[in-house]
Amino acid sequence: MIKLNAKPVNFKMGDYISEGFEFYKANFGSLLGAFLLAMIMSIIPFCGLLAVGNFYKYCRDLRAGRNVSAGDIFNFDDFTPYFLIQLVLFAGVMVIYIPMLFMLPMMGDRDPSAGPPALFVIYMIFVYIAILIVFLKGFYMPALISLGRIIDIKEAWKISSVMSKGNLWSIFLYSLAVGFLSQLGVIACFIGVIFTIPFAYASHYFAYEDGMKQITYDEIQEIGIKNEL
Repeated sequence: MIKLNAKPVNFKMGDYISEGFEFYKANFGSLLGAFLLAMIMSIIPFCGLLAVGNFYKYCRDLRAGRNVSAGDIFNFDDFTPYFLIQLVLFAGVMVIYIPMLFMLPMMGDRDPSAGPPALFVIYMIFVYIAILIVFLKGFYMPALISLGRIIDIKEAWKISSVMSKGNLWSIFLYSLAVGFLSQLGVIACFIGVIFTIPFAYASHYFAYEDGMKQITYDEIQEIGIKNEL
């Protein structure tokens, strides 16, 4: 297993976007085909996140010059951790909706022209902020699971939280920028989304690759450093 030293990473937003674009341009056919297969795999229940994780592994192997194939996308080695993540997300959604059930009677007796109650608005703002923070702090979890072989989701969450420390704003802006660029296909033609969305995932791969490089350490090198001390 890869040895990791969890620490905040130096997030290089511009580099990830440019490197992702160049990588996608140089390997357009391979990455587009792999992405389409990942979309097909996502149709299988509870396999959406797994398919994306496998796409990142496909990018790693392609970038390393290894032989890649369609079978790399349809791989279930990491099914358990991604399945557990989806269960946690489902449980979180259920917890969010419980307070809303108690607010429904209050909203039912309210004049529709008056708009939703202030309590409901405040609660929804709090929910959206909480969800955003969770997703930003968990940004590196796919990399840790698929590329770092961290199968314990608690450990993956803990390491991702450390890696993203001080970078939440940068990750948020990066996600907005990449999301906008990936949706340019809608402006030209709806079918163009199929060609632009893989770019977003390719850019994410470079963010993950760089993050993993920054926290990965060589055991032999570590021993040498200790001896020097």
